[in-house]
Amino acid sequence: MSSQAAWIKHKAAASLNPEQVSRTIDALAAQWPGSLDKFLRGFPIGVDGLIHLIAVSTICAERLQRDPELLHWLSQPEICASDRGPRRMLAALHASKTDIARDHFLPLREWKAREMTRIALREVAGIASLEETTAELSSLAQVCLGVVYQHADATLRARYGAPATEFTALGLGKLGGRELNHSSDIDLIFLYGEEGEITSRLTNHQWHNRLAEEILNAFSPRQPSLWRVDLRLRPEGAAGPLTRSLESMENYYAGFGETWERFALMKARRVCGSEELAYEFLRQHQPFIFPRSPTPELLAEIAALKRRIEREVPADALNVKLSAGGIREIEFIVQTLQFMHGAHHPFLQETSTLKALGGIAQLELLPLAESRALDRAYRLLRRIEHRLQIEAERQTHSIPDDAAKRERLARSLDFPSADHLLSELRGAREQVREIFHRLVASGTATPAVDLRMFGDQPRATRALNELARGSSSFHVAPRTRQIFGRLRPLLLEELSRCADPDATLTAIVRFVEAFGLRSLLFELLATNPKLLELLVHTFDASAPATQTLTRHPQLLEEITRSPDLGRTLSVAEHRATLAPLLKRRDLDAVRIYRKMQLLRITMRDVIGIAPELFAELSALAAACLLAAVDCVGAPDLTIIAMGKFGGRELTYGSDLDLMFVGDDYRGAQNLINALAAPSHEGAIASIDLRLRPEGEKGPLIAPLEAFAAYYRDRAQFWEIQALTRARPIAGPHQNEFAAVAYSAWSRAACDPELFRKIGAMLERIGKERGSGNDALDFKTGRGGIVEAEFLVQALQMRDGVREASMLRAIDQLRIPEAKRLKGSYEFLRRLETVLRRWSHAAVSHLPADVNERETLACRMRLGNAAELESACADARGEIRRIFGNYFAQ
Repeated sequence: MSSQAAWIKHKAAASLNPEQVSRTIDALAAQWPGSLDKFLRGFPIGVDGLIHLIAVSTICAERLQRDPELLHWLSQPEICASDRGPRRMLAALHASKTDIARDHFLPLREWKAREMTRIALREVAGIASLEETTAELSSLAQVCLGVVYQHADATLRARYGAPATEFTALGLGKLGGRELNHSSDIDLIFLYGEEGEITSRLTNHQWHNRLAEEILNAFSPRQPSLWRVDLRLRPEGAAGPLTRSLESMENYYAGFGETWERFALMKARRVCGSEELAYEFLRQHQPFIFPRSPTPELLAEIAALKRRIEREVPADALNVKLSAGGIREIEFIVQTLQFMHGAHHPFLQETSTLKALGGIAQLELLPLAESRALDRAYRLLRRIEHRLQIEAERQTHSIPDDAAKRERLARSLDFPSADHLLSELRGAREQVREIFHRLVASGTATPAVDLRMFGDQPRATRALNELARGSSSFHVAPRTRQIFGRLRPLLLEELSRCADPDATLTAIVRFVEAFGLRSLLFELLATNPKLLELLVHTFDASAPATQTLTRHPQLLEEITRSPDLGRTLSVAEHRATLAPLLKRRDLDAVRIYRKMQLLRITMRDVIGIAPELFAELSALAAACLLAAVDCVGAPDLTIIAMGKFGGRELTYGSDLDLMFVGDDYRGAQNLINALAAPSHEGAIASIDLRLRPEGEKGPLIAPLEAFAAYYRDRAQFWEIQALTRARPIAGPHQNEFAAVAYSAWSRAACDPELFRKIGAMLERIGKERGSGNDALDFKTGRGGIVEAEFLVQALQMRDGVREASMLRAIDQLRIPEAKRLKGSYEFLRRLETVLRRWSHAAVSHLPADVNERETLACRMRLGNAAELESACADARGEIRRIFGNYFAQ
């Protein structure tokens, strides 16, 4: 083994990562023109610092392997032994005399990667303090931003002309505080001086938005990377314009600025563009950032920010940024004290956390021991954060679970073991947390809210906060939050009466976001409890209604302000409203009308003012069907409504059972296509044609004579029984079909085997359609809906009662059990309706899950699942007993 190989082996073995160090130095040695070990022995800051970097940073090791020239560059004393400010960095960048902007700023990105390696080396080697490292990283980002800005500005001026106003970019967060880490986002706000025009087609605002877009495009992800840019701290967050004028900024912060935005602007400083404009912005907003007399409302908002931080502490206890006692809590302590005292002590108006801590100690705003404890903790946490990120320049803040990686981290930070590191960290965070808890007086806290109604209380808390404060991309004015403060107890009271408060609250958040004008909506709901009740319980009762309202929030006012909310509309009234739409044969307009009216009917049902719900739904379905007939142009098509449509007893999500009479096959097919065609507003109707002669095997449409012959010669008994509910609704042959149907029905009624045949068909349905658990099958099980309907139809045929409506037929039969039968049947239909109202899907059995039955019981306004099950069993038992009275004969 050569002396060089032995030296490499020795150094690698003594390092924190022998395999990575050996691999990297071997690769360098293979490309090195002379003796690598001799070169490294003379490394200006000592070879051990370089080897330490290779051991703890995979990304730096890979850069050295790819580019040995990087090692030559790092070996220059002026490069590695002293820090660089932005001027030295910029001079070094321009010394290369290359086109910095070529290939999407590839030379700039490569230069940034070299500088990142240099800064990491100085930190790991222990020759740069925390302040020096963060300042160099911040200068590096500022230089990159300035270079990109200058190129973009020059390009736009050459292409579109020059605006007669200035532009500046403000750095916030760690960039503003000169505290960047090795994988920070850079938080920016862009602004320009005045509104105006460059040309008749290009305003100052448009020009500067394009400038911002050019800058963002240069910083978009590419390898090697520049920086991740985050603009979410700008006015209105992600929903706001990329740039604003100075006046627009002033108007926003004066009218809508929030406490957290005051905190964000504490770190604002100019990073590129006009120094004068940046100065003017900060001068204008100093009273906003540092109020002379913080009001009780502002102090309450600080308390709310503190509680939010406490709620958002992650489960990961080893996250040095976000966990309890972490970096974020130290920054909050410092900024809170700056906010409360900065107006009276200008030297507290400092963007750097460590410098501000020094001011806090000098003024004794905290006991000196606590100020020092925060300083030590901050330095420890930032050193750990840096060492974690140096490994791959990725945004990580968590100490690894892997034991070997954890030991390497500890030893890299000069701790004898991981246990010693964790012990030191634990002690530091406990001190931070104690100060954090004491920081804001408990008197500013708002009363606790009882959230026990929610299954997921943390999520409910976040949702309520989002309603009050808006999402991260939308800012809410203080007045809006005050209105929500009045609304919140009313909202929680309504939610406490909901079957599923969690899902309903989520729906409300989505609706509020879709509605947009929070202040108007909150005022409307806070001053109109009945409207709030309607909205909340509609969301709780129906997922499709929720979806419609969220997609079309304007419908809330349209429906609730219309006198039609309190009325039952007939087919004729629907037809009159639809008539103007039919002149254009606009099927989409019919779909939209149907969706709006279905929402109106659902709302009526939810608040208990729809006593004829089935008739209302049937009238709407008939009107939309007839409108579709007019649109497709099928006047010769005779349409027969069957089943519950024929009986005017449709519920939510019901298919329309239809038969077509005549010879207009094309008209029938066009109508089917029109009804079933999908769209963003849904289909007009889902239809079922299986009750036609020969069922699915039969022709789509048949002449009247074919119906007469079929019912006379070939129809099965159940097909004749189904004619009990046949009702012609359109076309030239309505009366003739009614006569054919009545004739066939009357003949079948004389069959001495009437009850046996109907009973056999009922038994077959139970076997074919049941779920296998009769106790849950309220529709096809014993004593269920179908059994009641077959009983009534058998009695109708026996007594010659020709009535398509099930409920009216019971009244006409004059049997002694009529009242009990009707009550039991109505309960089961209501049960089916509540289930179908939620999903608009066919449901024929109770939920198997007891929690779902509890939810259903609440929607049925029953006490609990046991009460629901008992009521259902009683209704089915009653129907079964009455059925036995007749079918046992």
